[in-house]
Amino acid sequence: MKEEEAATVFQALSNADRLRIIRILVASGPEGLSATEIAEKVGASPSRTSFHLAGLTEAGLIQRERRSRSLIYTVDFVRLGGLVTFLLDDCCNKSPKLRACCS
Repeated sequence: MKEEEAATVFQALSNADRLRIIRILVASGPEGLSATEIAEKVGASPSRTSFHLAGLTEAGLIQRERRSRSLIYTVDFVRLGGLVTFLLDDCCNKSPKLRACCS
């Protein structure tokens, strides 16, 4: 991941509701959740949740897939992992001390 790309992802994550959504979707795993389920778990209105889901989708952090009559949202673990790698490997020069926090 390049700096410009990382900045875009960080910008998408610079909101408490969006961070909460990412954490909820990470916990849901590959099964994902519908927008309604996400809104309930976040405690936000459906329109507010949709706004944040659109921002996270645009940044490439989440994906949506139509399943039956619902849109199901899942985290793009490769993209999220790329951001972590950018921070720990690229920015921190693969410092064992800094990387120890994640093992």
